[in-house]
Amino acid sequence: MHENALLYIILAAFIALAVAGYFYGYKSKLNLRLRWFFGTLRFLTIFVLLLLLINPKFYQTTYFNIKPTLAVVVDNSHSVSYLDKNNEAEALLEFLKNNDELNNKFDLSFYAFGESLKRLDTLTFSERQTNISDPLLSLNEIYKNKVAPVLLVTDGNQTLGTDFEFSTQNTKQSIYSVILGDTVTYKDFAITQINVNRYAYLRNEFPVEVFLLYTGDTSENTTFTIKQGNSTVFQQALTFNAQESSKVIDFKLPANSVGVQKYTAAISALENEKNTDNNTKFFAVEVIDQATNVLLVSDITHPDLGALKKSISSNEQRKLTLKTPEEAIENLEDSQLVILYQPTNRFNTVFDRLQQNNQNTLLITGKNTNWTFLNARQNKYSKAAYSSEQVQARLNSGFALFSIEDIGFNGFPPLETSLGDLKVNVPHDVLLSQRILGIDTENPLLFTFEENNRKMAILDGENIWKWRSHVYVRNKSFKPFDDFVSSLIQYLSSDKLRTRLDVKAESFYYNSGDVKLSAQYFDQNYIFNNKASITITVKNRETEQENTFPLLLKSNFYEVNLSSLPAGEYSYTVSVTDEALSSSGNFSIIDFNVEQQFLNANVDKLQRVSIATGGVSYFVNDYSNLISDLVMDDRYVSIQKSEQKIVTLLNWKILLFILAFLLALEWFSRKYNGLT
Repeated sequence: MHENALLYIILAAFIALAVAGYFYGYKSKLNLRLRWFFGTLRFLTIFVLLLLLINPKFYQTTYFNIKPTLAVVVDNSHSVSYLDKNNEAEALLEFLKNNDELNNKFDLSFYAFGESLKRLDTLTFSERQTNISDPLLSLNEIYKNKVAPVLLVTDGNQTLGTDFEFSTQNTKQSIYSVILGDTVTYKDFAITQINVNRYAYLRNEFPVEVFLLYTGDTSENTTFTIKQGNSTVFQQALTFNAQESSKVIDFKLPANSVGVQKYTAAISALENEKNTDNNTKFFAVEVIDQATNVLLVSDITHPDLGALKKSISSNEQRKLTLKTPEEAIENLEDSQLVILYQPTNRFNTVFDRLQQNNQNTLLITGKNTNWTFLNARQNKYSKAAYSSEQVQARLNSGFALFSIEDIGFNGFPPLETSLGDLKVNVPHDVLLSQRILGIDTENPLLFTFEENNRKMAILDGENIWKWRSHVYVRNKSFKPFDDFVSSLIQYLSSDKLRTRLDVKAESFYYNSGDVKLSAQYFDQNYIFNNKASITITVKNRETEQENTFPLLLKSNFYEVNLSSLPAGEYSYTVSVTDEALSSSGNFSIIDFNVEQQFLNANVDKLQRVSIATGGVSYFVNDYSNLISDLVMDDRYVSIQKSEQKIVTLLNWKILLFILAFLLALEWFSRKYNGLT
């Protein structure tokens, strides 16, 4: 209790006693019995009232122990079961959960990982990719202010993400590796990687790069072949030994027919080779007749130009050419889309030709844009531009011209634009609107409109290279931003008429990744309908088996993940329930299980990671040393903490009730005895 609170309570009692004595002792003419009765009531009334005003409090201190956390993260990928270590992993997990010594010292948290980190529910060992670096970095962030060693149960074979040996160099948590595998090595040939473009152009040759690996200490001869169907299109004899255990083969294959061309890469197996699954890999290339030509016109040098070129060229179906306004005149007719970057008076002839050819355009403005020129050239939009202004983006969730995912636009760095209201005088669709200092404005930042079968878009801001860099920092990949640009370019460069059911699907997928198809459905007024029931019927053209799946709503499009389908050739029909509207097509799923490419656990790397982070590595059956080391380590001790709370001594509601009761009792008693 506060020291002063007790003094106040005593003082309150004296005051209440003095007041009661004054009214019913010193001045009262009542008989002795009534004086004591009313004096007691008055004393209690004033004392309770003063207690309410004082509201005494006291300190309540509780003590508790905080145990260090042990984060147990288990590899749930297919490679664990392929190495026949899934039963041992499950046995270890059960042992850890029931070990009293470990549970008395640590708070155990269990996680599983494949492509990403998840809370452990059940182990299926069915994940098709292994990303070890991402779970370790996530755990380091989750427990950055805690003592939380990590128990990593894995074979160490990573197929996705950055190398976990280097990404954990600055981790704050010690990593204890439990190795699902052994040190026994077997002779083995493996195709570790095939690099090939997704698209090739008809009557051209496309490059192929193949990485081959040999494990063994004797000299061995083999043959590497590439087949298309039953035809051998490439073959090479090779020799490996302990000193020359890896080779890179570069060659080119002809693209003679349009469509998806599938190939089989194979290296002949050794006698009694234990793992022959990694001797064969399938890959595919889609041969297209011609690329989409995009012309980027600018008379200034700016980092945005490089960012646009990288983003647009990341899609092999597109070819971007950068020209000055004077040079661009010769290439306009050959371009499906023309990007005008910060136009000035030098663009006058370009505007004339674009108008004459009725060509699709993307206009990007900024602080170097001559808005006086733009305002004079057309009447579809205008801006009274003044000094520069920084604006941020806000995604319009109702935009429905094409499917677009929110890649974090609200958190992007601001773009620089000319200060002033951008007025649009034609019907348009806003994809991104402007925000200034966190306040939404009515000005569009990126919008599109169509007129006379001509598609146009305007991005009113420069420095989108910062957006691309921001996406990379956050995702360790440019892909989300490049996909956004690709969707915009695809819409603007296409002459395809708008349909009420628009389906987006790849011509082929690898079954080691996601097999996703998306669709947009519009009502009779071409307004996106987010309440439709859309299904896809998928038919395996080899087995004739059909499956039907629902498409789920995701912001402004519907999506389905068909990753459960086995490799094969498929036809599909996307249908809208209760409406005679459908869209059909074909796709292929190429067989490739990257998790079956490994023969051993990556023992050396796991041991190096544990040593570098202050941990220890163990083989999966070494239970006793694992428990002993963790329990006896002085770095992991419980911490006693105290928590002090200020608690109210009295319940004010009860006191208020008592006060009301005392006042009522005194009033009725005085009336009963004929007193005023």
